[in-house]
Amino acid sequence: MSDLELHPLCSLFPPIEGIEFEALKADIEANGLQRPIVVLDGMILDGANRYRACLEAGVEPVTVSYAGSDPLQFVLSENLHRRHLTPGQHAAIVAAATDWIEAEAHGGDRKSSKCNVAPRSTSADRAAQSGASVRTQKMADKVARRDPELVKRVAHGEISLPQAARQVEQGHRSAGRQSGFSRFDNTEQSLSGDCGPTPEEMAVHREQERLDRAKYDALVEVAYADDKLAAALTLIDEQAAEIKRQAAEIAVLRERQTGLMNEKVQLEAQAKRWRRIAEKHGYSDRAAR
Repeated sequence: MSDLELHPLCSLFPPIEGIEFEALKADIEANGLQRPIVVLDGMILDGANRYRACLEAGVEPVTVSYAGSDPLQFVLSENLHRRHLTPGQHAAIVAAATDWIEAEAHGGDRKSSKCNVAPRSTSADRAAQSGASVRTQKMADKVARRDPELVKRVAHGEISLPQAARQVEQGHRSAGRQSGFSRFDNTEQSLSGDCGPTPEEMAVHREQERLDRAKYDALVEVAYADDKLAAALTLIDEQAAEIKRQAAEIAVLRERQTGLMNEKVQLEAQAKRWRRIAEKHGYSDRAAR
């Protein structure tokens, strides 16, 4: 069996590990590969975990070529909501996948302004696809635009989305200070009047930067709260579905109980009837003994 590489879209999803992977491997070992691995351009587009399980279980993997026209939509629909990922990871995967598709459409030139995240759709569109809030999706889009590798780490759960957003913002501000104010090092001591910003202007600038930072931190915290709320709502939905299932089972059991009670009443009536017939013909329990 020759090793297959992962397609860039497939590599955005973190691999399953631990008990979940061992269960998949055991199932493939016992029952064979039920769903073939989908390949595109000689790379795995869907089925990376199944492929890895086949290799470890010693089962020959079965592959089929992707025949559709929208690999992005295919990968997201096959994988995005099957996994136990956070809303931040969902948003990061959609942002990174869309960024890759757009870069490919422009020859892989990520420096082109045309390769920014999803110029053909809005953050609301991508949020609807990822299931995250629009605020969370915008944060993921921003990370994907500024640092495509960092957003992949978010997708794999190596760093949270708020942490990544703060990291790219710090890097952006540092770059801005280096390009815009490097010539004003030690301004308070070396520059005055028309030669550059005055100490008072620098103080105003620092205060504005502090206020902007405070606003950004507040936005990060709100977005993080949205992620936790979305996770809580998902858990509530799962619990509601379980309650509904148990309620259905209870209804079936009650119906069965009612049927058994009716059957018991009918049997008791028949027993009384046969007892009366026996007594009418001179039989009794004592005579029968």
